[in-house]
Amino acid sequence: MELFRNTNYDFLGKKLPFILLSLVLIGAGLVSIAVKGGIKYGIDFRGGAVMYVKFTGEPPVAEIRSALRDKVAGEVLVQRLTDQDSNEVIVTTELQDDRALNETRQTMVDTLAATFGGGDPSRMDFNNATQESLASYLRDPLAASGAQLSEADLQALVQGVLEFRNTPPRSGLITSFDQLAGVTGVTPEILAVLKDRCTLGRFSVRSVEVVGPKVATDLRRQAVQATLLALAGMLVYIAFRFEWVYGFAAVLAVFHDVVITVGFLSLFDKEVSLTVIAGLLTLVGYSMNDTIVIFDRVRENLKILRRESFETLVNRSVNQTLARTVMTSGLTFLTVLALFLFGGPVLNPFSFTLVVGIIVGTYSSVFIASPVVVWWVNRVESRKRGRAQASQAKPAKTETRPLAKKAR
Repeated sequence: MELFRNTNYDFLGKKLPFILLSLVLIGAGLVSIAVKGGIKYGIDFRGGAVMYVKFTGEPPVAEIRSALRDKVAGEVLVQRLTDQDSNEVIVTTELQDDRALNETRQTMVDTLAATFGGGDPSRMDFNNATQESLASYLRDPLAASGAQLSEADLQALVQGVLEFRNTPPRSGLITSFDQLAGVTGVTPEILAVLKDRCTLGRFSVRSVEVVGPKVATDLRRQAVQATLLALAGMLVYIAFRFEWVYGFAAVLAVFHDVVITVGFLSLFDKEVSLTVIAGLLTLVGYSMNDTIVIFDRVRENLKILRRESFETLVNRSVNQTLARTVMTSGLTFLTVLALFLFGGPVLNPFSFTLVVGIIVGTYSSVFIASPVVVWWVNRVESRKRGRAQASQAKPAKTETRPLAKKAR
């Protein structure tokens, strides 16, 4: 498919508005980071615990925050998922000490159980039971009720009811034990034991992620190193394949993309996590590839269009690769936009990074990297012309002196 044919847009003639736009975006991002006290790191990079909790009804966000603040040290953030029908919240706490990892996790679970549990602490909360704990808890009551179950039968029974509980649309929560009546192996006697010995809490802990402060510090350092090494490796590659100025321009454009994208993350209050770093590294490779395509066409045209000025040659190269740029960037953008809109809260920071990065990375290849190369080449050519004119003027003076002596 050929979207554009024989285009002749003056891209480099319109570079100034885009350069000014980049300066404004970089300035706004840096101001946002400074005002907010630095980059907002996720649990991966600052250490802490993240708990995903599902409720039977609308989550009482203020009540959750109040209950945990009284029990857990440090800042506690409670954020409801954007999908209002899911009734889920993300609870985030900070950790100052690696030794507090398991203690903090258990404190969070115990606090939620005490506040939103079934009301009877002597009975097990079925909605938050594990297979091991539920099997151990029901073993004696089932034997006392007359149910003749071997250990294998008991494990199969517990596994069956928990799989039913965890399957959508329940997704970890049931509101009545009668819902288990259709599960294979659940007899009326077993159902009576469950009703008598267990209770149903208003919430279910879907998952808990815990990262210690020391590990978080190491991850943050490694993420910075990975990004810088990627830029350095690409600089060496392009300098070897083309010339060093092409590599410098490409790396400058990619650095420009990363700075603006991180600024947008700060402006929109997004956390920088491992998934965001993955997005940034993806952006580095994507933007660099787009720039290399243009530079490769410039190198080819240098062999053909020797009489044209270098700026005209670069402009023509950008026009010749325009269809490829639009097709690649457009399709990629639609993909990550769909991921951003429908990917859910877990993938939101990653997809947001790519949405911003693809837009910025596409125009930086044309309006940042290309003008830098043009400026440098024009500067080198200007110096060469200056030296050539000086060298031509110098012999002219030395030749007139012998002639003058001969005339005398």
